[in-house]
Amino acid sequence: MPNSELQRISSFVRAFARRQAARTVDLPGGFAVYDEALAHSRVNNQVVLGTAVDPEALPALLEEALGHLPYRLVSVLDDEVGKGCAEPLTRAGYVHSVHLVMLHSGPVPTGGRAEEVDLDALRAPLTRRWRSFLPEVDDEVLHQLVERRAVRRRGADIVRFLGARTEEGEVASWADLYADPATGTAQIEDLVTAEAHLGRGYADAVLSTALRLAADEGCTTRFLTADAADWPRHWYERRGFSAVGRAHCFERG
Repeated sequence: MPNSELQRISSFVRAFARRQAARTVDLPGGFAVYDEALAHSRVNNQVVLGTAVDPEALPALLEEALGHLPYRLVSVLDDEVGKGCAEPLTRAGYVHSVHLVMLHSGPVPTGGRAEEVDLDALRAPLTRRWRSFLPEVDDEVLHQLVERRAVRRRGADIVRFLGARTEEGEVASWADLYADPATGTAQIEDLVTAEAHLGRGYADAVLSTALRLAADEGCTTRFLTADAADWPRHWYERRGFSAVGRAHCFERG
């Protein structure tokens, strides 16, 4: 995979983080994003790094940028930079995870029985799914994790929430599609299926629809990220995605 492809994806991710943020602060190697109205959402209050930084200085930099929060999150979009940060950050108490950047190179599906939905249609299934993921958190945390989807509309020129419905009209599976036709780049994010509807093809419907819509917008670079240590990466591989790069995440608190 040419470096230019990964650079295009990295630029898209950085731009999305900046555009959806309520405010940003530039830092060595990257920037911090903040949204005080979504203080419980880590992805909306984090440090994003894309270029080389002094790894030994990074823990202090994160304390300065995120010290007002009860957690710390840094996303490192460059694999080599992420590997260089791993030792000092784990020594400082951070948990390290690796995410694969997966590019779609298979045929674009011609169909897909999902549709664009609004946040009102997603609130109930999103809340139930977050409750199953995080049974110990209070209602305000759940509220922010659901409502943060609204600010994602600022992140790209095209932002669509897609959902596949049951015969009764309930949204059974959903995902976001972010697209920038000017650069031909599209990201599929947060593909989730309600527990009661797992294994019935709803996620396939959402993914197929997202890929077709991205292609219709002229986006030839269609990507998503997947946990390197979890099973969905293999599910995506069977649907035409392949790993072309790695990003790193470090969390504490």
